[in-house]
Formats: sequence, structure tokens, C-alpha cells
Amino acid sequence: MSTHPTFAIVGHPNKGKSSIVATLAEDETVVVSPDPGTTRQARGFQMQSDGRVLYELVDTPGFQRPRAVLEWLQSNERSASERPAVVREFVTRHESDPRFKDECELLRPILAGAGILYVVDGAHPYGAEYDAEMEILRWTGQPRMALINMIGPGDHVEEWRRALNQYFSIVRVFDALRADFGKRLELLRAFRELTEVDQSWARSLEQAVDVLQKDRKARQQRAAAEIADLLIEVLSASESAPCPEGADQVQLSKDLTERLRKRIRQREHSARRAVQELYRHRSLRMQTSEFELLGEDLFSERSFSVFGLSNAQLSMTGAATGALAGGAIDVAAGGASLLLGAGIGAIVGGLGAMFGSNRLAKIQLLGTPLGGHRLVVGPISATNLPWVILGRSLLHHRLVAETNHARRESLVLVADASEHLTGSIEAGRRRHLSNLFRLIRERNGLPTHQRDELISEIVAAMEAWANVGPAQEPRPS
Repeated sequence: MSTHPTFAIVGHPNKGKSSIVATLAEDETVVVSPDPGTTRQARGFQMQSDGRVLYELVDTPGFQRPRAVLEWLQSNERSASERPAVVREFVTRHESDPRFKDECELLRPILAGAGILYVVDGAHPYGAEYDAEMEILRWTGQPRMALINMIGPGDHVEEWRRALNQYFSIVRVFDALRADFGKRLELLRAFRELTEVDQSWARSLEQAVDVLQKDRKARQQRAAAEIADLLIEVLSASESAPCPEGADQVQLSKDLTERLRKRIRQREHSARRAVQELYRHRSLRMQTSEFELLGEDLFSERSFSVFGLSNAQLSMTGAATGALAGGAIDVAAGGASLLLGAGIGAIVGGLGAMFGSNRLAKIQLLGTPLGGHRLVVGPISATNLPWVILGRSLLHHRLVAETNHARRESLVLVADASEHLTGSIEAGRRRHLSNLFRLIRERNGLPTHQRDELISEIVAAMEAWANVGPAQEPRPS
């Protein structure tokens, strides 16, 4: 028997075995397909933490000729105590027989000591053709558990439960495609019951649950740190360029503003990738349409409306006090304000319109030590922008953290554009966050202890957001 808990996932073809493996092993490399017969060879997938194997799941082919296999076993039966030996003899004699290739492949890991997780589809009715499969598994003598997976809209759970209870000591309903972290932990605890005959496995699974819970907290903390660093970098960002006398300062300010926006978009994108890596979702895709909010441009009016604070909420948190200063043109070159004139003010005002009366950034004309001037756009002064980024980041984290690895469709979000999602953050927490945003702007960053405060506030918002926000809907890939 393996030194770590090992379970063979077996059953009829196309009943969601691979989906269960992908979900429980947190492995998106598991091939999940609606086509029967996709899995042709047994393959182990280990759930690891810090290089330690917590448990292993073996994805196997589906039964093809269970009645013929059972007939052979029964015709060669010697006694009930020798049934596992007869199963082993069947595999030895037929391992080169193409008729029984799949049965031999799925039985090998069980004969090597793996526990059995038998998967059925509770959306379809029970049939007598499954009896032979379950009887073969009973002959192996290994600990057995049945999972009723829900693939379609039907509901035949009770019918299946009555049949499965005759063959399996534990029967659980488990929706592989929609199981969140809590459901996965519940199933691991059921595994522990299954392995009570092997105390070392039971202890390992108990430790696995504890490790996974701690690992979950650590991932959340690291994700919050990534979001905090995103906010710090964005609120400290600026773009500049030489501004010689006679230059088209209006066009230059537009160009620098667009460069700044592009830089912020890219930084948000890199933060999302980092969060997805934390949860082992390296290939997660998000579709972009008018109803899929994380695909919305960060600077769109809809993003500000849905994710930012309302004007009343901005005022209540004290953030609106900096709105006027955000549109100011600061000149540090003695009389150089005449170079800008009213034109840039109009441009800045136009850019601000899309942010609900907030301007994106300060515009400064600075003298240089060698003479001449530089036009600087930044740091960010749009009071709602950090709330928009925070809201998008919290929602992205929630979906990534709860989406299991069996789902191969894109994330699709639906929300009312008038929701102001960050407004659901508790008022006292909003005030603290607003003050931290102000300090970032003033100091061009945060010292370590205040960065830690920002991370703690984001973690608290993540936990409060566990049941807040738009729902996730499936969209087939």
C-alpha cells in the first residue's frame, strides 16, 4: 500500500471521473471532455503542499465489459476469502487482451492498494447494467465509497442512493463542477471515514484537511498582498516627457495620460495573473462582453459605476475632499503656468468626465536642472479609481478562489450597473482604506507597517465579500 492515501476514481464512461480528479487534485492538466473514452490509461494526480504529497487520485478508464468480467470471476471463484486473488488472476491473464484493456487498467491501482471512489451520474436513472461494476469492486475487498455526481438537470439521487447503499459503506452527493473549497474539505473528511481501517491513512487525511485550510489562508494573504501592491503602484504612478517651449502641451498631456492608463491596465493584468497562479489557475480564461464585468475596460464608465463608490459614499469616506486638487495644474518653474493656458484645463476636464467628475491625475509642469521643462502626469488623483481597482480585484479573487479546476468554461459575470459594489465594504473600513489611499499619494508609497495595514483590510474585505457580489454563471468553452 502507498505511504500516502491513494484513491482510484472508477465508474462508467463519461460520468465525471476526470472532473472529480481535477477538482480534488486542483490540477487543470487533467483532461476533461464530454466524449466517452477520453481517459484510456490510469494516471495518478498528487495533491501537494510545500513539496509534501497529501493524497493521490488515480484517474482511470471507464468499465467497458463488466458483465463479461464478472462472469469470468464467478466461474473461477473458490471462496469468498479468495475473491481479491481471483480479481488479481483475471488481470494477470487478460492484461494483453484488448477486450479487457480498460478493466485491467482500472483494476491495477486498486489491486496495488488504492481505495475506491465509484462515480455515478445522479442526473440519469439507475440501471441494472451498473450492478456488475459494483459487484466487481466488492470482490476486490478494498475500502469503497460512492460519489453521486450531478452532470445534468435531472435528479435521480434517491434512486441511486438505495442501490449504492447495498455495495458501499459511504455514499455522498458531490457536484464536481460546482464544488467550492468547503465542499472539497467535506469530501476529504468522508475519505477519512473510509480509511479508518488504515490508521496511517486516516491520520494523513486529517493532516491534509488541516494543511489545506492553512494553505487556503496563506493564499488569501498572498493574494491580498498582490492587490495591495497593485494599489500602491497605481496610486504612485506617473508619466513624464520633455516639454520644450512652443510644444503642443495639450496633445502631450493627452499622450502622457494615455500612457499612464495603459501602464495601469497592464499592472492590473499582471496582478490578476499572479492571483490565478496562487490558486493554480494558470489557464483560466475570461470572456469579454458587455455582461462580463472583469472584461470591461478599467477606465470605462461602467467599471466606475459598478465597482466604484457612489458620490455620496465618496463624500462620507472623506475621499471627495481631494477631487478638486486632483484636477489642479501644479507649476514649479516660476511663471511657466502661462505655457499651459486654458487648453490643458479643458482636456483634463474632458478626461475627468468619464470618471464621474474625478480627474485621473495631477498635471505638473516642472523645471529641470539643465533648463527647460518636463510635463508630468501623475500621481493618480481620481478619488474613485482605487475603489474601482479594489472592487475588480476582490471580485476576481472571489471567483478564482472558488472556481474549481474541473470547470473549463470562461468566467462570466452579471451585475446591475448601479450596484457600486465596493459600497458594501463596512463604512469604518472604507474610511481606513481611504486614508491609506491618501497616504500613498502623498508619500509615493507606504512604509511596511502601513502596507501591512492595507493587506489586513483587504483580507477582511475578501472575507466579508464571500457572499456579496454578482453570481458566477457557466458558459461552455
